[in-house]
Amino acid sequence: MKILIGQPLHEDKIEQLENEIKSNKDIDFVFFPEGYLANEKALVSAREIAKKYKVAIATSYKRDNKNRALIINNLGEIVLERAKTLPDENIKLYGPTSINIDGCEIGYLLCMEILKGRRDLEIVKEHMDFIVHPIGVGMFSDEQFELWISEAQNIAKAYNTMVIGTSHADGSYRNCGVSLPIAYCIDSNGEAIYISKSDTRTRIVNLTSKEFEIK
Repeated sequence: MKILIGQPLHEDKIEQLENEIKSNKDIDFVFFPEGYLANEKALVSAREIAKKYKVAIATSYKRDNKNRALIINNLGEIVLERAKTLPDENIKLYGPTSINIDGCEIGYLLCMEILKGRRDLEIVKEHMDFIVHPIGVGMFSDEQFELWISEAQNIAKAYNTMVIGTSHADGSYRNCGVSLPIAYCIDSNGEAIYISKSDTRTRIVNLTSKEFEIK
């Protein structure tokens, strides 16, 4: 399986998503950040694109101005959809936290949910092929960047699976003015296949060989 990992700019339409798919026709799975689909109209368009190009899509979309988890299969069907877990540490991850697509078990952590992953992903099936971690905007400090990468590495080792994360190329947390766009791919041993800070180029990861290319 080839996974395209994008770091788009925020947009109301989904031109960047379709352009990436059209430019990389051998991909099977597209992974975009939290909230890339700005509204339910964009969600409808994304389902049409998934069906048209026969690719699965993992991202999130906004409904009532709140981000919701989302995976669409290559038939354009929504196979995972749920609310984002509240940040209170006493609240466990909302389910579902994984979905099976054509025999491939995919875990899902939405943005700050990464901080609950080691504790709460125990509810998913025994084996996962990889976990996607859509992030809204870049990190607001080097310390946050290192913390989230460390959590991803710990989750990868704990569940013996690959963890992939990506954020938008623009925007900042609560408009603080500081943003370190982040993208990463950690293998099942917790080792980095790549870690990107403020480098917003598209990556394509081959799940079988664990190799990647930069577009």
